[in-house]
Amino acid sequence: MGDDDLQTKDLEFIQNIIDRLANNSFKIKGWSVTLIVVVLLFRTRDLHLLVAFIPLFGFWILDAYYLKLERRYRSMYEDARTGNQDRDQFEMDASEYSVDSILELMKSKSLVLFHGTIFILLLIYSTSVFVLWALPKMCSVSA
Repeated sequence: MGDDDLQTKDLEFIQNIIDRLANNSFKIKGWSVTLIVVVLLFRTRDLHLLVAFIPLFGFWILDAYYLKLERRYRSMYEDARTGNQDRDQFEMDASEYSVDSILELMKSKSLVLFHGTIFILLLIYSTSVFVLWALPKMCSVSA
């Protein structure tokens, strides 16, 4: 095998990791929606709406973690593509590549558009349920 063949194989290995991480992120988004809907469907009290925020934030953090790993491997891919001499060929440890923190990545456009939209919808729904629950009590007191 020539050097070009080895570099191509190295790039394929890294790309396979990136693809798996992106696939995991996609699955996380699906599980997030599924668990939130299940919590909303099986709630027995209005206060149980608050439980729906737990999987939302949990999966938001997990999605940011996978995005962090993906960005590390994208940096590794770039080093492998350009032939960076500091990187050993076929070394798959990406921990030396620094990217934004998980909290910073939670604010990235792709994650805010998905998880933030669900957060806003949950907030609107929770508020409307609370208002519909509290409104008759407030009207009966003033009457």
